[in-house]
Amino acid sequence: MNLRETINQDVKNAMKAKDTKTRDALRLLTSAFKQIEVDERKELTDDDLIKIIQTQVKRRNDAATQYKDAGRDDLMQIELDEIAIYTPYLPVQLSDDELSSALQEIISKTGASTIKDMGKVMGVASKELAGKADGKRINECVKTLLS
Repeated sequence: MNLRETINQDVKNAMKAKDTKTRDALRLLTSAFKQIEVDERKELTDDDLIKIIQTQVKRRNDAATQYKDAGRDDLMQIELDEIAIYTPYLPVQLSDDELSSALQEIISKTGASTIKDMGKVMGVASKELAGKADGKRINECVKTLLS
């Protein structure tokens, strides 16, 4: 069963369980999938679906931060709940130690030694660690390792 079928099945299960939060969040996700398919006129692979889910999680995180800053804890909680619903569909994220060791390897491969070489490292790291670590985490870890 591919990722899309799993999500569709979870929508059905949420409908049967009368879980409106989960149902609505997953429907938003499936509509985002359909929107991309229509716009780009292509069949989405599981990797494409994961990228879309990551984008949705990032948007929810940004919105939650803004709501928190504005003192709207009720709206912030809605965003955090949706993130919790989306997270199981994403690949397992690397721990800080795993990320650091993977980046050490990439740094030695690219021959980077100073912060000026960060672009080379980020280019390779973004490709190799796609889906396994957030770009922001990768960036912060590379800065720490190169300085």
